[in-house]
Amino acid sequence: MQKTDLLVVEDDPALARLICYNLEKQNYTVRHAGDGEEALEQVRQRQPDLILLDWMLPGISGIEVCRRLREQNRTASLPIIMLSARGEEADSIRGLDIGADDYLIKPFGMDTLFARVKAILRRAPPADKTLRFEDLVMDRVGHKVERNGRLLSLGPTEYRLLEFLMLHPAKVFSREELLKHAWERSSCVELRTVDVHIRRLRQTLNEATEPDLIRTVRARGYALDKPLEQD
Repeated sequence: MQKTDLLVVEDDPALARLICYNLEKQNYTVRHAGDGEEALEQVRQRQPDLILLDWMLPGISGIEVCRRLREQNRTASLPIIMLSARGEEADSIRGLDIGADDYLIKPFGMDTLFARVKAILRRAPPADKTLRFEDLVMDRVGHKVERNGRLLSLGPTEYRLLEFLMLHPAKVFSREELLKHAWERSSCVELRTVDVHIRRLRQTLNEATEPDLIRTVRARGYALDKPLEQD
């Protein structure tokens, strides 16, 4: 069986060696890039299954690397975990807003890193190959989502979140429930993270003339629901 391919983008040589060594012991194939330009070139040559991306890099920053990857169709859904010593909530929100699937604050333990990597990579085998709701169609085998025939570019977290909501249409889920089921998390993730990904999901799902299929229920959570009819 082919090993999962990880790309570690970290300019601190000692930390890069530590991360790569421990991930290799977990039976991953691990490559390393020391700056943003090298990271983009490695992705062009061979796309990894997941990127561990340092925020502060010489030259092209990790934030800019993430932005560029999200702008390309080929890498729009590539899983990215941002690594940063910046521990303020605003920084983590910015990292998630730019397209990262998770945000890990330095210093972190290797067990925490392993848990985050496994959670992002984990995929449940689909029972129903195709899910439908209103004008949304999800192909769970091809890992594609369309609305009105328009192919949507969703990151891995937004895909899992939408998949969970499509499996339970019209049911309201709290942020805690969405973290538990859609993130399949093994470690603590801020509840605010759910709001960030819901906002990103809405932006992708809804064009200007299309009704919003995600309903916000004050003090309760979110649901995938039919839009209210306008008089």
